[in-house]
Amino acid sequence: MPSLKDLRTRIRSVKQTQKITSAMKLVAASKLKRAQEQAEAARPFAERMALMLTNLAASVAAMEGAPPLLAGTGRDQVHLVVVATADRGLCGGFNSSIARGARARIRALREQGKEVKVLCVGRKGRDMLRREFGNLIVGLIDGVGRRRLEYAEAVQIAERINGMYEAGEFDVCTIVFNRFKSAITQIITLQQLIPVEPAAVEEGVSEVKAVYEFEPDEEAILKELLPRNLAVQIYGALVENAASEQGARMSAMDNATRNAGDMIDRLTLFYNRTRQAQITRELIEIVSGAEAL
Repeated sequence: MPSLKDLRTRIRSVKQTQKITSAMKLVAASKLKRAQEQAEAARPFAERMALMLTNLAASVAAMEGAPPLLAGTGRDQVHLVVVATADRGLCGGFNSSIARGARARIRALREQGKEVKVLCVGRKGRDMLRREFGNLIVGLIDGVGRRRLEYAEAVQIAERINGMYEAGEFDVCTIVFNRFKSAITQIITLQQLIPVEPAAVEEGVSEVKAVYEFEPDEEAILKELLPRNLAVQIYGALVENAASEQGARMSAMDNATRNAGDMIDRLTLFYNRTRQAQITRELIEIVSGAEAL
């Protein structure tokens, strides 16, 4: 049985941990508000641009000389999986859910005989996938959004991915991230970045391709638009991830704070019972000694 001193030390330690988790919860709640606003502000533009390019892919991709970012390489053999996680932990199942989705995607592709490469955005993704797929990881990008996520960071990631694509290092690129729904709910999402997926046609509905007029010319506009769309989609995924991370961290720290409170209550009750038993035993010894005299 632990001594009273050991129990007091443990209660003090748990109280200090509770203070830390409570402070982390407040910080995460503050960051969540800003991250949620940033994610909600980025959604409309990213969704409209994605919708426009999916319609454009359906009408232009089959044309001769279509841009590779839109039409693809014509192959489907080498896949790049971009795993977007956080650099830090203490955010519940946020990182593990992304890693689980990435593992499922990688295994499915390898079962189909595809070659897979992994680019990790965030150290936790690299750490979780390194044991099983360490030989597939081709790069790590960390420190993204350390203070506040900026569009320029998404542009740098897009330039790196685009450079790999132009060098012929992969045929299809997919990003795995958590889409923010609420502070306690994040949706694991796999989004194809390269090439742009054509708009799906519902069964029984005749396919109608949108007609686009380009001014000054198709080549000049798509040369500027397609890399920008890549950066916009990556930025949208990163801000969704950032909001999901803070929501998951706030929820995890709230649970940890409440669990610490429950543990303090149990330890305090056990301490009081132990102390009462010790006092009773000492009184019995005193009375017994007095009677012996």
